[in-house]
Amino acid sequence: MFVELREVSKRFGSFEAARKVGFSLAKGTLAALLGPSGSGKTTILRMIAGLEAPDAGDILVDGQSVLGLAPTRRGIGFVFQNYALFRYMTVFENIAFGLRAQKRPKAEVRDRVAELLALIGLEELGGRFPAQLSGGQKQRVAFARALAPRPRILLLDEPFAAIDAKVRRELRSWLRRMIGHLGITSLFVTHDQSEAIEVADRIIVTNGGRVEQAGEPIELYRSPATPFVARFIGESTVLSGYGGLRGFEGAPEGASCAIRPEFVRLFAPGEPVQFENSVQEGLVEGLAFRGDALEVTVTVGGFSLATGYSLERPPLSPGQAVKVLIYRLYAFDGDRAVLVGNRLLANGGGGYNFQI
Repeated sequence: MFVELREVSKRFGSFEAARKVGFSLAKGTLAALLGPSGSGKTTILRMIAGLEAPDAGDILVDGQSVLGLAPTRRGIGFVFQNYALFRYMTVFENIAFGLRAQKRPKAEVRDRVAELLALIGLEELGGRFPAQLSGGQKQRVAFARALAPRPRILLLDEPFAAIDAKVRRELRSWLRRMIGHLGITSLFVTHDQSEAIEVADRIIVTNGGRVEQAGEPIELYRSPATPFVARFIGESTVLSGYGGLRGFEGAPEGASCAIRPEFVRLFAPGEPVQFENSVQEGLVEGLAFRGDALEVTVTVGGFSLATGYSLERPPLSPGQAVKVLIYRLYAFDGDRAVLVGNRLLANGGGGYNFQI
């Protein structure tokens, strides 16, 4: 593995920011550190960069520990959340800063900056100052500045946080293309799961200073290992005491679970009902238009669940009675999340196999 963390820990006073953190990244991987505020993401990133020193554990790059190396000798490019561009330097000078600090020849600096300006699509803006740029342009300049000295690893701290939603979506695609083109091992911090799922090859989910689960986006979505990951990845409704739901009777008293919208199907009045023995009565609470579908909130078994509903199907209205089928759910068993199917489907659902 090209980057490896081995039981890395870090405290700030009584606060444990990282607890025996361990994960590895293959060369050329674009990975995301994903978690809520205070989960340890930025601390982990800063320890890899050498901006913070771990209290225990080791950090290896290409098989060698970097703990004894200063940040400038680790071969790491860092893109800060607020860009950290020098206000009184032009775009050209900002990108050239690291190269000039390394005392590279003037011709090499000129050629490298020109190459990077072309890469980020800002060839005509080299003479402008940061105040004359949009948020998206500033982020591209920060990206180019980090790449200028040809680092082995690129680290990005919430790279899209300071940018409006439309530009953020464009930059996500742009960043993925650029990093794929360059083949540089990259790790970015985010609290936005859609951002991580869209951009990253691999996601490391953090919570309370530790790694909950690491894997490919589809793996984390389909097979969350812990209750936290089941709640945090995707859109889920968490229920306590779900044994009254049809097909899930017999669950331990007070047991909790998470139900995703795609695990629930509604049948409007007059529609043929599949798996009649597996459905139960529900009541439409509310409807929200989501462009290509409706988001429906339905009360069933004393719980409120959300699900999608095609605009091509019979119309629904608040207060309307419907039939509700819950295909499956993630049951919480201690510190594990276990996928449980509706037992009535298994025992007479006509061989139906629901897949995400």
